[in-house]
Amino acid sequence: MNDRAGHRRVRRLAIGTAVVLALAGMNGPWLYRFGTEKYHEYQINRPEYKADNGHWDIIEFPQKYRQDTIHAALLRTGKVLLIAGSGNNQDNFDAKKFDSRIWDPVKGTIKKVPTPADLFCTGHTQLANGNLLIAGGTKRYEKLKGDVTKAGGLMVVHNENPDKPITLPAGTVFTGKENGKSFVSKDPVLVPRAKKVFDKATGKFLRNDPGLGRTYVEAKKSGTKYETGTQDNYRIQGLTGSEARNTYGIAQKLALDKKDFQGIRNAYEFDPVAEKYIKVDPMNEARWYPTLTTLSDGKILSVSGLDDIGQLVPGKNEIFDPKTKKWTYTSKIRQFPTYPALFLMQNGKIFYSGSNAGYGPDNVGRTPGIWDVDTNKFTKLPGLSDANMMETSGTVLLPPAQDEKFMVIGGGGVGESKLSSNKTRLIDLKDKNPKFTDGPELEKGTRYPQSSVLPDDTVLVSGGSEDYRGRSDSNIHQARIYHPDTNTFDKVADPLVGRNYHSGSILLPDGRVMFFGSDSLYADKANTKPGKFEQRIEIYTPPYLYRDSRPSLSGGPQTIARGGTGTFSSPQASAIKKVRLIRPSASTHVTDVDQRSIALDFKTAGNKITVTVPKNKNLVQSGWYMLFVDDDQGTPSKAQWVKVP
Repeated sequence: MNDRAGHRRVRRLAIGTAVVLALAGMNGPWLYRFGTEKYHEYQINRPEYKADNGHWDIIEFPQKYRQDTIHAALLRTGKVLLIAGSGNNQDNFDAKKFDSRIWDPVKGTIKKVPTPADLFCTGHTQLANGNLLIAGGTKRYEKLKGDVTKAGGLMVVHNENPDKPITLPAGTVFTGKENGKSFVSKDPVLVPRAKKVFDKATGKFLRNDPGLGRTYVEAKKSGTKYETGTQDNYRIQGLTGSEARNTYGIAQKLALDKKDFQGIRNAYEFDPVAEKYIKVDPMNEARWYPTLTTLSDGKILSVSGLDDIGQLVPGKNEIFDPKTKKWTYTSKIRQFPTYPALFLMQNGKIFYSGSNAGYGPDNVGRTPGIWDVDTNKFTKLPGLSDANMMETSGTVLLPPAQDEKFMVIGGGGVGESKLSSNKTRLIDLKDKNPKFTDGPELEKGTRYPQSSVLPDDTVLVSGGSEDYRGRSDSNIHQARIYHPDTNTFDKVADPLVGRNYHSGSILLPDGRVMFFGSDSLYADKANTKPGKFEQRIEIYTPPYLYRDSRPSLSGGPQTIARGGTGTFSSPQASAIKKVRLIRPSASTHVTDVDQRSIALDFKTAGNKITVTVPKNKNLVQSGWYMLFVDDDQGTPSKAQWVKVP
């Protein structure tokens, strides 16, 4: 325990004890009537307590503006985009009721935004132009075993015609040659033409490799008698002549097993000024639960997700070019579980911490490492504790980003496991041979921890639950501030609202942190009452905002090039000790690969502060940032928005 933490804890204890003794001395029975809950409310609202622990405030939107927020992103306007899509509510999905909101945390205003598709469980990241790229979402909701009434599954359609592709519409009937059972496709499928294969040495034609298309099929009628147990070839009704000879289906078992969520290919840019979605070319692969990460050249990598038939995308990653608005596959295959935590490193490679949000085999793509996307080389990183509990763990790039140190927080076992980890793990990627070491432990095993980088070089870690989706009333009403310089946690004020699955946190331009969402399976310890989605927003005001004053920052350029300088005004310039450039967050499912806090060199003269932006394009990606200055007490200014082209 560092001296600062020890001093704060002693001070908190002393203040609390003094108040209790004083009240007891006044009137013992009165203290009893005051009640534990009221006393706690009194305690957390005292100025001394706030100065040491910070404070939480709940915001409830008017009824007509409430939604089940799954995703949130801070926009360069200072407003927050809150995305629900169907909000994990199949009734909304069936009614095509897809929601988004724009919330202004300064003015307190909220408005509805037309939402073009079900962006529930989409992926997103900040673009250089200040727009938010959004890709993927929900095509069909899962059906649990027991709820599935019609046998179904994957049909792989083969086209042996090398001259032309073929498109089969939704409703196409496939009939098994051996089993005689018929199944109907739920969606259209384009099957590419066959590829002619020649001997490289002689040029002699060898064969046609059929083009392959995939579609989800299900039986015409309900019941177990329509299930199949083995692979079969399927004739396609309605085709004649050469099309009938060249085109056929092959399916494995078509059964009443659980059917997973299915993804969409849709992609959009959200314009924060026009406050609307703009459609761009769709991805090549449908994706539900994908991660989007900015690459060294400013293009966006889209990784993982469940596809349009509910299977994990088999390592077919793709890249979006913001200039052409087009997607292209990477040349190599690499598979990850859904929502993998992928961060751009200063050398242009990608760090994968092992954190993920769920779907995928327990033995594929779960080992942390450094990935060279161009060559597909993957270098494993050793030392990770509780390596079997990385699902629903959080990963954060510790401030300042130049140090290239990461913390991996908590996590749980694969799937609906009851296992949860109380570990934090640290790794310094600038080490010659980087490896994970354990950091300070959490008090409880923690799934879904939220972490937000603060402008004073600390990290707020809050919430989560001990069990899968908060089962057995296991939400963790605790918050801590991590100090990278001393590798210690300080306990701070407890949040008022529990947060688990489908929750997140966002640093605001005024230095506060907003929390959204939470989707408990059950609402009681006995796991008998269905949970209710948490629609309230909660704001944490850190201790640094309860000091007597804070520095101000004004003027200056709106654009500063990498390697360039900008001069701002502040009456407190002489007291400034740090300048930080913080990329705005885009958060969902314990995944926020955008946030990073970059230290800027600076000099002061009178009431002027001149800052210099680092030259490394992998450290300072193109885009909009919040510029904060911190005084000698560690108190940050409100942010100025700055664009790095």
